Amino acid sequence: MFIIISVAVIGVFLLISVDHKLTVTRYRIETDKLDAPVRIALLSDLHSGFHGENQEVLISMLDEQKPDIVLLGGDIDDDFKSHHGAIKLLDGITDKYDCIYVTGNHEARGDKVAEIKALFRERGVVILEGENRVVEINGQRLNIFGIDDPQIGEEIFQKQLEQLESAIDSIDDGLYTIFLSHRPELFDNVLTKKLRYDLLLAGHTHGGQLRIPRVLEGVYSPGQGIFPEYTSGLYMSSYSEHKKMIVSTGLATNHPIVIPRVFNPPEIVITDLIPE
Repeated sequence: MFIIISVAVIGVFLLISVDHKLTVTRYRIETDKLDAPVRIALLSDLHSGFHGENQEVLISMLDEQKPDIVLLGGDIDDDFKSHHGAIKLLDGITDKYDCIYVTGNHEARGDKVAEIKALFRERGVVILEGENRVVEINGQRLNIFGIDDPQIGEEIFQKQLEQLESAIDSIDDGLYTIFLSHRPELFDNVLTKKLRYDLLLAGHTHGGQLRIPRVLEGVYSPGQGIFPEYTSGLYMSSYSEHKKMIVSTGLATNHPIVIPRVFNPPEIVITDLIPE
């Protein structure tokens, strides 16, 4: 009887705490590298799912934020699912915003990565594959660089990392620099420590799936395992006072393996870069 009651209590707890309502999470970062504010939207880990018919809820909430640019942090599409959800999102935003994208592990693995990238390119999305792009926003320039997810294969990933290191060596350090990476593990990774940037934007963690406010920041994250170090929020680098990272909990309401989100709503991440 004790076991039955315990299981029932846990079941009710999970049921009432599962939250699929889309939220907006905002961050504010001051920098002396900008003369005017820049608003960046980060969308990650949609896994070709939906928020409203034809993504109307997601697109409407994004429009309300009036971002200057939209960064797509990987796993917007999914090799296990229909492309329909990803296509509806792209068709609803690419005519309004400049969009820059890096692959996630669910896109980079397997034999569908070329097909998925083609869907993005056809809609005018810039895909970063070991390169830096200089973008102009509100009359000022920023660097945005990124690489495919390591799931694309060690040989390709290493080649892109080498290309990226060469690109970084030639960029203007006076410009604010964003590193777009699907995986937050690349923040303090030995492979990327020497890359020069101000802010890394990532996803992949799904917020650690199960969270208990002020007690547990996440139970499991792919790539980090049980009780991951990075799940969501703003992080400071352990080796450079100038480097910061923001991790999104992502947009998927269900992980592809159908793990519920507990006290962990999906989110649009808005980062305001403010001149000091």
